[in-house]
Amino acid sequence: MSKERSITKLNQVSRALYFSLACGLIACILIQTYLAGMALFMDPGHWRTHTLFVHMFEVIPLLMLIFSFTGRLPISMRMESTGLLLLIFVQYFTANVAVAGAAHPVIALVLFVLSVQTTLRAWKQLRVKQEASVYGKSAAQ
Repeated sequence: MSKERSITKLNQVSRALYFSLACGLIACILIQTYLAGMALFMDPGHWRTHTLFVHMFEVIPLLMLIFSFTGRLPISMRMESTGLLLLIFVQYFTANVAVAGAAHPVIALVLFVLSVQTTLRAWKQLRVKQEASVYGKSAAQ
C-alpha cells in the first residue's frame, strides 16, 4: 500500500494562501526597510511609521505556520515559518535593547533571505501539486 495521500481542495487552497502570505511578507519586509531608510536619511519622524508598520505584518508568519499544517506542507517549511515568527520576535528585542541594536539590520537581512527562500519553496510545492492534478500524476513527490 502506498504512503502517498491525495491532495484535497483544502490542502491546495492552504498552499495557495501560504504562498500568497509569503509573497506579502517579502513586500512588507522591503517596505519596512524602506521606511527605516527614510527615517535614517530623510526625516527621523519616519521612525514612528517604521515601528507601527510592523504591527500590520507581524502575524503573517503565524498564519503561514497554520496554513503549513492545513496544506500538509513539509516539516521543513513549518520550521521556516516558525523561524520567521521567532526572528520577528527577536527584532522587537533588538529594537528595544541598545546593546543588541546593531543586530537589528542584520536580522532584517536574514528575515528577507529566509522569506525569499520560503516563498520559492512554497511556489514549488504549489506548482508540483497543481501539475499533478492537471496531468493525473501522483500528488506526493
